[in-house]
Parts: sequence; structure tokens; C-alpha cells
Amino acid sequence: MAINKLALIRYKTIDDCLRNRFRKWTLDDIIEKVAQTLYELEGIASGVSKRTIQADIQLMRSDKLGYNAPIVVRDKRFYAYEDPSFSITKAPINNADVDKMKEIVGVLKQFNAFNYFDEMSDMIARLENNLYKSTNQSGNNIQLEGNKLVKGLDCIPPLYQAVLNKRSLLIEYKSFKAQQANQGIYYPYLLKEYRNRWFLICKAKKRPGILNLALDRIVEFQELPNEDFVEHRGVDFERYYDDLIGVTKSERDRAHKVILEFENYHAPYIITKPLHSSQVILTRNEKTTIFRIDVVLNYELEREILGFGECVKVLAPRNLVAKIKKRLNQASNLYYANNLEKNNVDGALDKEALDKTRPSL
Repeated sequence: MAINKLALIRYKTIDDCLRNRFRKWTLDDIIEKVAQTLYELEGIASGVSKRTIQADIQLMRSDKLGYNAPIVVRDKRFYAYEDPSFSITKAPINNADVDKMKEIVGVLKQFNAFNYFDEMSDMIARLENNLYKSTNQSGNNIQLEGNKLVKGLDCIPPLYQAVLNKRSLLIEYKSFKAQQANQGIYYPYLLKEYRNRWFLICKAKKRPGILNLALDRIVEFQELPNEDFVEHRGVDFERYYDDLIGVTKSERDRAHKVILEFENYHAPYIITKPLHSSQVILTRNEKTTIFRIDVVLNYELEREILGFGECVKVLAPRNLVAKIKKRLNQASNLYYANNLEKNNVDGALDKEALDKTRPSL
């Protein structure tokens, strides 16, 4: 059964409502939310009927679309998923949808011949590979970097809509350092990915400055239609992260000239896969090649440098040299401490073995 666009919007909106555990949803609440979404996305101001939503819920419960949604009514009034982790977005794509998507991929491949579609090449290849794999026509012909254990990816579609429509959010967030999760109001501006981990770039209502919230640390969130959205003035997010490796940056941070010396054996790797778009070669001799990148000094930069181990030496700036040297010393001390501990353990075991071989007096 093929699904038209408006029906898909309704199903997705109902799904978003039932997954939201911050509030209880009556049928009237769901109808109001669906009508609001249809108006925002399609400009439909006529709303949606009660009968249509009831039919949608019944269809979602059935196997006709492959959803089999465990929708229950509690207290004879409130609709919810019996399984809180359920979502129709996790349901497999049906054959009709696969056929349609194959047609779309075919059209995209034709457009890809034009220069201004060059950036789509990777996305088109991924789509085509996944479609053929889903129909068992071939194995996995492209192996892409990814981590199936990463959490929070299911948050991307609704968060994207919140960014797009400039909606304030109530977010329950638990950082790595926090003992328990905390709720707060946030104004979302951007979704950013770094090394298979996604972040929401936003501003908290009660805190200054721009924050990045890791999606895998978001416990729950919901839109707040009655909370005015606060724009962040003075920041062009199209270019804000151009001088950055990673996501950690404050509005006061400025790029520094980072000078790195690599052994020539490893220099081709750095040349073919630049550390940053600003990368240039300063000098080259028989043994080493010196590169420069203009980036903000942050934790991600340090981790990138440390990842090259003994193959790189930081020449400037001086504060970065000091940080890298300190962290390398700490790493060295860790192994030194481990060796001492191992020697002590080995010595104790040798002593115990020697004692057992001595005759009793």
C-alpha cells in the first residue's frame, strides 16, 4: 500500500505525540497537533477531522503498513504506546516504498552529472547501496563508517524540525558529569555531526552563550509552542565552525596559527587527508614536513594531535605545545606507574615462591 504525503505527515505526527512522555495525549490533543503540523509544513488551514485521525490510529495499529503500533488508551482517555521505546520510524520499508525510492535514486543519479550536485555523490551512493541490500539483490557493496551503538540518532528528525521552524524546546539532559538529569528550556539553532556523534547547537534560557548538547545524552524533549523563540544575534552559523576541529567553541574563541611538524613517512597521509580546510605546507626537508592550520584551540584538536603519537611535534603556539607536552608526560607516567606496580607484584610473587621452597626450621 503506497502512502501519500499528507497521510505520512499525519502518521509521523501521531508517532511523535505518542513517543512524548512529557505529557498525556487525548484524541483532541492529537488532532490539534496534526492540524498544526499540516499547516506549518503544507499550509493547510482547514485542519483535520476526528474521523481521519481515528482511522489513522487504527491503520497504524494494523499490519497493513507494517507498523503494528502498540497504541493503547489509558483511563479511557489518554493515548500512548504500550511499549515506550516503540516508533513507526523503526518499522521496515514496504516494497511499494522501496520501488518509489529506487525511482528517486535513478533521477538523482541523472542530476549528479551537473557540477552543483557534486556534494550529493556520497549520499546517492549510500541510498542506492541500502536499497539494493534491503531487497536482497546484492550484498553490502559499500562499507561506511558508523557506530550502531551510538544513541540519540532517532532524535534528529524532530530536532531538525524544531531548528527549521524555530521552536523552543523543553529538554531533559544528563551530562557525563551529572549525577541526575536536569530539565531546561533551550532555543535550537543547528544540528552538527562530528565523528559519528551528533550535537544540538543551542542556547539555554537561563545561561549565557552557545551550548552543544550531545544527542546521546538527551533523555527526553518536547516543543513548547507557548515559549517565544529567542534568536541568537551576531553569529553566522554558516561560518561559525569554519575555524574549528570538532564542536567545542565559545563566541570569544579565535583561530590560532597551529604549526605541526610531521615525519615525511606520514606527510602524504596528512596531505591527502588534511586536518583542516586551512591546511598549508610551510616547509619541507629531507626528514620532515611542516604544516600550518588556523583553528581554535580546543579538546578535539588536542585529541587529533595526540592520535598521531610520536609521528608529530607541535611547534606553535606555545600554550598548545605546553598542553601536548603535559599530556604526553602524563601518559608516560601512567605506563611508568604501571611498570612499577607490575614489578612489585612480580617481586611479591617471586618472594612467595621462594618462601615455599625454603625448608621449615
